[in-house]
Amino acid sequence: MITSVLVANRGEIACRIVRTCRELGIRTVAVHSDADQEALHARVADTAVRLPGAAPADTYLRGDLIVKAALAAGADAVHPGYGFLSENAGFARAVRDAGLVWIGPPPEAIEAMASKTRAKELMGVEPLRDVTEADLPVLVKAAAGGGGRGMRVVRRLADLEGERDAARAEAASAFGDGEVFIEPYVEGGRHVEVQVLADTHGTVWALGTRDCSLQRRHQKVIEEAPAPGLPARLTGELHALAVRAARAVGYVGAGTVEFLVAGERAHFLEMNTRLQVEHPVTEAVFGLDLVAEQIRVAEGHPLAEEPPPARGHAVEARLYAEDPAHDWAPQTGRLHRLAVPGGVRLDTGCTDGDDIGVHYDPMLAKVVAHAPTRAEAVRKLASALDRAVIHGPVTNRDLLVRSLRHEEFTQARMDTGFYDRHLPGLTEPAPDPHAPLAAALADAHGRSRFGGWRNVPSQPQVKRYAMAGEEHEVRYRHTREGLTADGVRVVHADAGLVILDVDGVRRRYEVSRYGDRVYAGATALTALPRFPDPTAQHAPGSLLAPMPGTVVRVAEGLAEGAAVEAGQPLLWLEAMKMQHRITAPVTGTLSTLHAATGQQVEPGTLLAVVEETPPGARGTARPARDDPHPPDDLKPFPLRSPHAVDRIK
Repeated sequence: MITSVLVANRGEIACRIVRTCRELGIRTVAVHSDADQEALHARVADTAVRLPGAAPADTYLRGDLIVKAALAAGADAVHPGYGFLSENAGFARAVRDAGLVWIGPPPEAIEAMASKTRAKELMGVEPLRDVTEADLPVLVKAAAGGGGRGMRVVRRLADLEGERDAARAEAASAFGDGEVFIEPYVEGGRHVEVQVLADTHGTVWALGTRDCSLQRRHQKVIEEAPAPGLPARLTGELHALAVRAARAVGYVGAGTVEFLVAGERAHFLEMNTRLQVEHPVTEAVFGLDLVAEQIRVAEGHPLAEEPPPARGHAVEARLYAEDPAHDWAPQTGRLHRLAVPGGVRLDTGCTDGDDIGVHYDPMLAKVVAHAPTRAEAVRKLASALDRAVIHGPVTNRDLLVRSLRHEEFTQARMDTGFYDRHLPGLTEPAPDPHAPLAAALADAHGRSRFGGWRNVPSQPQVKRYAMAGEEHEVRYRHTREGLTADGVRVVHADAGLVILDVDGVRRRYEVSRYGDRVYAGATALTALPRFPDPTAQHAPGSLLAPMPGTVVRVAEGLAEGAAVEAGQPLLWLEAMKMQHRITAPVTGTLSTLHAATGQQVEPGTLLAVVEETPPGARGTARPARDDPHPPDDLKPFPLRSPHAVDRIK
């Protein structure tokens, strides 16, 4: 019997594994980097062991340190979670060689399936070798790992070499393995997968299907079970292929076989030899705890001959600290408050007061709704997210709500191109015009009626806020009847609650403030000073860091005085396990270059300045060597004008 489990991971999956272990009466050991010293997963486990450093390569990817931590803490088993070393056969062997129980598939099965190239060969699918124009578009894909890292869509043959190099670098950074391969890129398909669970006695369960078509950067955003609208014949075929893949490698434990479905034809993608982020929707539908089943299988217990029957429908949304309106830019900062209404499942690795840093994936939480029908589950999840209180970095919450309520999704007509088609409309700002007034009235609560306007009590008070990228000015007055504003009747106002009567409709705003950041209901605002700071100006053509990160590369041969073209890549930032390409905003001369490889930068740090060349004086400026123009699917990313950033997708 397993008595103590070390969780070789972090964040929400570590917390989720700890929760199940506690229910089973199993002690838990967490590992944490220096950046995660106060992280929730390190606090909820019975014991925590430090991994010195912050970067994944120095901490969560150090299998030798994790095995030593397990032995030092007296653990008798290791659960890898997902990501990091979860599909590393060498790590699985090291765990076993140390006399510990490995809660996962045999190393031989990991080797056969964790490399996507070998998995495709096993299933009779060959990757592309010599790519021609006729093969385009193609997908460059990391052979190890997942989560959309090390993946690039290539639509022009001239971009292939550069995108392959970028994919290799990102895969090596995220997974410690830079192997990539190329496969056809099927557009307009659905991403459908089958959850499998196998024991050591020869039983393999196929636990239904999941649809994971809504993706950004090839990483899933909304998942559901079962996949809607699949013909019974195709569902049976997918189940049979998944069981075949598991049996072919002697699989044990939980795993996922992924397919791309176009029409009624299924294309094998890969087998993930680990638990998936989206496993809660399968748990909800089948009434299972997959982590508990993994532990029982690792202890040698047999599965029943047949899995339990499926019930209803479940939908999961991943809540990220990111800005979908600006090319999904990851966000950092203090998470002041995260509260989701009851009736849904919340899996999270952070809590109120935690800092969202630059080193790891920006997912804050997963929210899961289960109901008898798909329509009810979708409505339930959309409502819960809409009413959630999220104070802190910018998130994708509004995008999730709009996606769940989009006609194409509610009618189950979505595919992997959903965000390519609909992102502009889904991220169109829809600010509440009365939120600034609510914020201003809450701020005014408790002040003297006359305040600074002692001799002219009728003088209106003025507050300025930034909301959805625009400045809003609010005017209100103190009168004998209380606070008043043009066109709006103030029903109630104090520091935490404002109720406004707008054309006979009462609107309620709970107001919270953290420094200059104000939340009025679900609307985030920034209080602006009465007089702008004249020093907070930058020269035209300034390139400012859009986020905290590390400069991992400067274009070859780039130096002050160099001629550059608009859109030319100048340097690369790495943040939250993704690389971000900084490009020249205009054609001209690089007059200033402050960035250097290895430099840590904060948001707003001046990286470089490009002085624009007048149109009539432009010559033949050429990009630095080996730095092709970004492909067509990389859009400018103007976070702080004037500059441009391209996200490497």
